[in-house]
Amino acid sequence: MKQQKGITLIALVITIVILLILAAVTITLSLGDGGLADKAKEGARNYNNAMQNESKLEQEALNYINDNR
Repeated sequence: MKQQKGITLIALVITIVILLILAAVTITLSLGDGGLADKAKEGARNYNNAMQNESKLEQEALNYINDNR
């Protein structure tokens, strides 16, 4: 009997199904509610708010310094 090399159709189908499941999980984690995209947007909002607060505090400090010279 001659030995055949290569993969079987069943192995190929199982591999494709596993890849599809991994892709679905990745997409859900990235784009779903509370996913990476939402967390990135929230982080950007928090960063911008912190920068605005820091700018206000810096301006207040500069005003205080200039007023007390």
